[in-house]
Amino acid sequence: MTSAADSHPASKVEPDPQLSPAYTRYALGLLVVVYVFNFIDRSILSILLQPIKEEFQVSDTALGFLSGIAFAALYTIIGIPIARWSDRGRRSSIIALAVLVWSGMTVATGFAASFFHLVLARIGVGIGEAGCSPPAHSLISDYFPSSKRATALAIYSLGIPIGGGIGYLAGGWIEQYFDWRTAFIVVGLPGVLLALIVRLTLKEPKRGQYDDPSAQAAQERTVKQVLQFMNGLKSFRHMALAASLHAFYGYGAGAFLAAFFIRSHKMDAGEVGTWFAAIACTAGVAGTFLGGYLADRLSKRDRRWYMWVPALGTVISIPFSFFLYLSSDPYVALALYFPGSILGGMYLGPTFAMTQTLVPASMRATAAAILLFSINMIGLGLGPQGVGILSDLLAPTFGVESLRYALLFTVVSFAAWSVTHYIFAARSLRSDLDSEVPPA
Repeated sequence: MTSAADSHPASKVEPDPQLSPAYTRYALGLLVVVYVFNFIDRSILSILLQPIKEEFQVSDTALGFLSGIAFAALYTIIGIPIARWSDRGRRSSIIALAVLVWSGMTVATGFAASFFHLVLARIGVGIGEAGCSPPAHSLISDYFPSSKRATALAIYSLGIPIGGGIGYLAGGWIEQYFDWRTAFIVVGLPGVLLALIVRLTLKEPKRGQYDDPSAQAAQERTVKQVLQFMNGLKSFRHMALAASLHAFYGYGAGAFLAAFFIRSHKMDAGEVGTWFAAIACTAGVAGTFLGGYLADRLSKRDRRWYMWVPALGTVISIPFSFFLYLSSDPYVALALYFPGSILGGMYLGPTFAMTQTLVPASMRATAAAILLFSINMIGLGLGPQGVGILSDLLAPTFGVESLRYALLFTVVSFAAWSVTHYIFAARSLRSDLDSEVPPA
């Protein structure tokens, strides 16, 4: 499908008159705040894994299950029907309900009486968070034309490093001065107010307002039809696999990195949380924004830069990761983590933007959910689980350092694998962008 920006000049588009430039900036800002809370409630678990391990006396494999599959299984599965609802219903209301559900379940996590109860609460958080990104991606694509979409979605994705940073900071210090249960309760409660703000102030834009008019007239399609269309796009297949592999090592490392510094470098949770928050909110934010901004700028010369930017960022990050995990000095490791965080987030904006640009407006939320299904089932579900299993397998040989080598192998090998598929995606991107709109 040819994107609206490529075949229909912006001057021919009549944006929804209720959406002033000031309001679209507000709406994007509010969605960033929603995504920040999404990642606070999702990522706070990683800084709290060590005290949870000690209280419930569980293995790294069990912690990997709690961080990955327990959250990701229903998160990915329920995301598809929620996305279908988003392609027909009021997206702002769906997001408000999602915020309310995941915030309530985060509070419930703090009251878990057993490891099994903890698993159930994390499943509940995953169900709530499934209602965030598909409708948000769809809304952003109706707030901004395709020529600005990667930048807008990169700004939205700033919620990942900012939310992760706040989760690390709050979780680390609250656990150190109180306990891990209090940390979950404190970060979950503000979501109730945020849900109300979203419901009352987030406007619903005209669906597909920046798109080719022929695409706007397309009929609603079933999930099977959307899957068939997207599977026919070679660039999307490679891009989805590349992003999933990137997420595999990213979520795997994210789940256990704090535990690695606590175990191998003897740092306390508060100090680790402070360092991670500072890095996430500077390097992570810069890299996430830069990926989308560079892709939009460079794509004016060649649209394949939407795939080359994440490929280049990932390949440059590999040496930093290699030496990070081999360093015996915690502050050298943290210094290496800084550039790695800049480069590691550069894939988000271009990947999300191309998923939205490759499909007509009637498919967008479902397309986002299909991409996120792949990213989260492979990455979020299996990444932490894979690192946890590998750490336990290496423990008889390396003892407390088993986590160091599990992380080293996972990050370096899966990053290299991810790069190859971004390169393959670039080869067919231009032809897929120029393909015809699928028949109704």
